[in-house]
Amino acid sequence: MHKILPLRHSREGGNPSPIRSAKRNVQEMDSRLRGNDEVEGDAEHGFTPVRRFAELGFTLVELMVVIVIIGLLATIVAINVIPATDTARVEKAKADISTIEQALEQYRLDNLTYPSATEGLQALINPPASLPQAQRYRRGGYIKKLPNDPWGRPYSYTVPGRRGAFDIGSLGADGQPGGENENADITSSEL
Repeated sequence: MHKILPLRHSREGGNPSPIRSAKRNVQEMDSRLRGNDEVEGDAEHGFTPVRRFAELGFTLVELMVVIVIIGLLATIVAINVIPATDTARVEKAKADISTIEQALEQYRLDNLTYPSATEGLQALINPPASLPQAQRYRRGGYIKKLPNDPWGRPYSYTVPGRRGAFDIGSLGADGQPGGENENADITSSEL
């Protein structure tokens, strides 16, 4: 709570001047609330309004320290977020390949065969002209839209696959065969 300050006496005759005392009390209370022990404008102790204002600012060194700390924090965040982004792209590619595999299985159940290499994955969206029994093709297709891999390239479709009837794959971040980590090839036969 606030401390009640005694009234100050005026210089003439020792009687308190209520207005001057009230002003002085308000100044002291305001100064104490701000954390200052001296009243603003108390020049005999070296505190002038201009000097007090200057003491409230930041020095160049303090600003530089804050900027360096912010830079270090940004670097730490970037180092931790970038690998997470690469991992998320690889996981998205795996999920897309799984979705395409399910659509191909549904296509095979309806049409008794997988699309040929020439028909490709487009056969999941539109019925191929070479389909022997077009009436068996599901209305609306087997997938609404063929996704590109997370790096913006279409997924490859190979018939027959290395370990099965087909392979669906992505060349990874670098777009080249082989590679490691996010540059590694992702194929349905290896999932």
